Amino acid sequence: MRKKIRLVSGGSAISSDARDQRVYHGSDQDLLDAYSLAVTGAVEKVAPTVVKIDVKQRISGRAAARRAPDELQGSGSGFIFTPDGFILTNSHVVHHAVEIAVTLSDGRSFPGYMVGDDPDTDLAVVRIDAPNLAAAALGDSSPLRVGQLVIALGNPYGFYSTVTAGVISALGRSLRSQSGRLIDDVIQTDAALNPGSSGGPLVTSRGEVIGVNTAVILPAQGICFAIAVNTAKFVVAGLIKEGRIKRSYIGVAGQMVPLHRRIVRFYRLSFESGVLVESVENASPAQKAGVAKGDIIVGFDDKAIGAIDDLHRILTQEKVNTRVPMTLIRGTEKLTLEIIPAERPS
Repeated sequence: MRKKIRLVSGGSAISSDARDQRVYHGSDQDLLDAYSLAVTGAVEKVAPTVVKIDVKQRISGRAAARRAPDELQGSGSGFIFTPDGFILTNSHVVHHAVEIAVTLSDGRSFPGYMVGDDPDTDLAVVRIDAPNLAAAALGDSSPLRVGQLVIALGNPYGFYSTVTAGVISALGRSLRSQSGRLIDDVIQTDAALNPGSSGGPLVTSRGEVIGVNTAVILPAQGICFAIAVNTAKFVVAGLIKEGRIKRSYIGVAGQMVPLHRRIVRFYRLSFESGVLVESVENASPAQKAGVAKGDIIVGFDDKAIGAIDDLHRILTQEKVNTRVPMTLIRGTEKLTLEIIPAERPS
């Protein structure tokens, strides 16, 4: 298809065809000004909601024997999302903290109180009792597009109210939490994050929060991650209501193993791997259902299982005390057992 090249002020050339007639008529300076206005406008909306979180964590036992400090200090970021003082941050920022201090953007400082913590999604909610609080607007992470402008705010290395800008590099990433579970639907961005930025908001040009900054890959540059706000909304609701997120468990320890090709073909399995049961907890749902060490889990609740992460995704709150089928390979025989997952202990 022939393309038309059209010169615009500023000396740039823009190609267009019959399907796309969008032509930029401004100057390069106008374009830069529009970009700056988008960033500054978003920052003006969100910056008053961003807080610095300082924590103290006591350690004991071996630390004393090694003459190590019996108290650890750390800091991170967070943001107020309700006018009555609820703050969203990362779990790894406040996990096991015995003392939390929250400093607002205007310099006021207040003690923070743990509302709830969910290491599986690296999210936590803290609350402060303070007047005249600004609250960030939570957006929607489902319509995000790769290449979209995003702005990250936080307090890296103690530098208050630091702003970085970039684009969404990828969507739908998975990230391993400190608890070992995969966090799905993670946003990858090149907006720079540094230690201390964890827990800060990732926002759109409209100033709507679409992610919670959580991790970087070092020593890589421009590879940073944020928990999608739609995940955060679900977690926040559970943490405020009950202080934790309920998840089901069956009581096995396992690892992914390959399956013999003959077994895969004979039973028409969806994956060429499964979860080898290495141990079964006493009095657990798995033991009650008849699961034995050496079994290979290949299906759960009528869904194919190829790895331990597949099993984790299915073991949600909805499965607690609900009878579901579990498919195993025992030796060369395919078995289906009935199992009732229980609520996972804290």
